[in-house]
Amino acid sequence: MTTHIPRDEQDASIIIRDAADKGTLLNLSGNGTKAPMGRPNQTDASISSAAMSGITLYEPAELVISAKSGTPVLEVMRVLAAKGQELPFEPMDYRSILGTRGDPTIGAVAAMNISGPRRIMAGAARDSLIGVRFVNGRGEVVKSGGRVMKNVTGLDLVKLMAGSWGTLGFLTEVTFKVLPKQERMATLVIRGLDDRQAIEALSTALGSPFDVTGAAHLPDRDRRGGSTLIRLEGFRVSVDYRMNELKRLLKRFRFMDILEGVGAEALWQSVRDASVLTDQGARAVWRVSTAPTRGPDLVAHVAQSIDAQWFYDWGGGLVWISTPADGDAGASILREATKSYGGHATLVRAPTEVRSTLDVFEPQSDALMTLTRGIKASFDPAGILNPGRMYAGI
Repeated sequence: MTTHIPRDEQDASIIIRDAADKGTLLNLSGNGTKAPMGRPNQTDASISSAAMSGITLYEPAELVISAKSGTPVLEVMRVLAAKGQELPFEPMDYRSILGTRGDPTIGAVAAMNISGPRRIMAGAARDSLIGVRFVNGRGEVVKSGGRVMKNVTGLDLVKLMAGSWGTLGFLTEVTFKVLPKQERMATLVIRGLDDRQAIEALSTALGSPFDVTGAAHLPDRDRRGGSTLIRLEGFRVSVDYRMNELKRLLKRFRFMDILEGVGAEALWQSVRDASVLTDQGARAVWRVSTAPTRGPDLVAHVAQSIDAQWFYDWGGGLVWISTPADGDAGASILREATKSYGGHATLVRAPTEVRSTLDVFEPQSDALMTLTRGIKASFDPAGILNPGRMYAGI
């Protein structure tokens, strides 16, 4: 397979225009660290943003940064950290769970709307993305959005590109709003709760005025029952006050500890990257979004039918579940559970032959599928960009 590595936006435009003229199907990628996700592409060639790297704008006083799409996420984070700033949505690193190597790119963060535990407070990547440049399926260069949030010109198009998985255009540059890095992080750890008790505790904390920035539950992680994690961040004095108030609010849940420092950072990184499931070998991994109060019922429905391992993030609204990867039994049970309890399930990791035959994303209704096809056709009329990546035939 031919791999095109354009040096700049104009190179990308020429490559895509030529592919559209010839009907050449293109696989879009950055550094390929997320290649095992989604439906396997049936393409003739690939185009990578790996050579399109570098910060194009950084204004710390304005809390805004722009970078070419192939810029490593770590480079963006390093530049921000030097000025005491960060990407507020805490992007997940999929390499550990997918077993891939290389440097994740900032373009992929936007294209896949990748967010971590802080999403419950700061919003998703989509909420911080304020500007994009991309090449559509006609080979046309499109600019949308701007450098400040109040400039709403084209903002809806920016949001549309976030999470489009490269099916609408080849991103060449992205612009994000950033925030000051928090001075202190402290985590309240409650031991011994079952899933339902944990969701109750997390919901209470999230419903409080204490600005929780992380809320997760790891069942039976340390053989003393589950570990329920509630994270606070901010100025030291503020964190001290809010932590004491939070402990009083949750005093009916005993066996509390406060975790800080390197250990706490490593723990939240394992939650962010779902690496607590990486020891599950060749098992399939699913990402299920549901109402927090329905999460334990959904998990119980799955666990009574197949061998499953799981943990909760986003206060219970995000459930990571690993199941046996052979056949479609796990998929059928997950889809049945989301229909019964609400939500949607996305297959994150599975062998290629499994991803080729299953719906990787939650199947859409006929009305939504019609709308999806219409949007795809308007951006990519020849259907050459990441065909079938999200849904068969799209």
